[in-house]
Amino acid sequence: MRQSLDDTDRRIVAALVASPRASWRAIASALGLSERTVVRRAGPLLHDGTVRVTAVRNPRCFPHLIPMALRIRCRPPRIRAVAAALARRPDTIWVDVLGGGDEISTVLFLDGPEACNNLLLRDLPATEAIDSWTSHTLLWVFPVAFGWTGGLLTPAETDSLGCRALTQPPGVPSLDDTDHALIHALAVDGRATYTDLARHANTTALTARRRVERLTGHAVRLATEVDLPLLGIHTEALLWISVAPGALERTALALSSHPQIRFTAATTGSANLLAAVAATNLDALYHLLTVSLDGLQDIAAVETTPILMTLKRTGLLRPG
Repeated sequence: MRQSLDDTDRRIVAALVASPRASWRAIASALGLSERTVVRRAGPLLHDGTVRVTAVRNPRCFPHLIPMALRIRCRPPRIRAVAAALARRPDTIWVDVLGGGDEISTVLFLDGPEACNNLLLRDLPATEAIDSWTSHTLLWVFPVAFGWTGGLLTPAETDSLGCRALTQPPGVPSLDDTDHALIHALAVDGRATYTDLARHANTTALTARRRVERLTGHAVRLATEVDLPLLGIHTEALLWISVAPGALERTALALSSHPQIRFTAATTGSANLLAAVAATNLDALYHLLTVSLDGLQDIAAVETTPILMTLKRTGLLRPG
């Protein structure tokens, strides 16, 4: 994995963050670069794992899934071991160590009520290093923030990539074995060619393309994973926000369109809105808290928990 990127590399990676399956030609056109330059820069980054593209299921299209965020208090000497164990679980999407080094935040897609009960009533109580936890069901994820680019691209450049926001289908879509095979293949390599995807799903490249275009509109979200300091992002935090119920959606939409917000979801619990911040530094985080949030009049309270270490993002384990 790379230890640093130059400005051109960062802009190419930002384009992949905004549109994970964008063609090299589309990225070159959007950024004003030659296609050869984009391929020469991006190819090695994907090859060595500095940049990885995957697919994350939309729980609303998989009714058996229970999306949940946990805040777990641990004994500090054992927190790395507990976080690593959580990251190894196939149902964890995010795993972060927070605050003063005694708390873990994780987002899971639990496979039904039995899996939820086993985690909350068996696995967590049986882990001696865990002191306490709170659980928060994710009621609604607001897709506006999925267009986040770390401020490295202009709105015009992002628009030219043809980014599509995740939409909520009017009903639960019917997914067959071919769809599930394609989703699995995209999770392994979100930029796999349609020929490779077709081989994995035992279908034709044309069918794979048509199915993928349909799936990525609502059933799955393509996501590009990269160590954010490589993009100049050195401060990450979670915001646990309390908002008047009638203003929840309005506030969430306004917040999720902020250039430093990567993720926003309505949750159960004492805080009914969860947001993930990715800021260039502490000054930028302070400005977000004191200026940007101050303009949202329906916010009653905010708890800010800095992220100290990330072990898993978008279902992918962080190297090392």
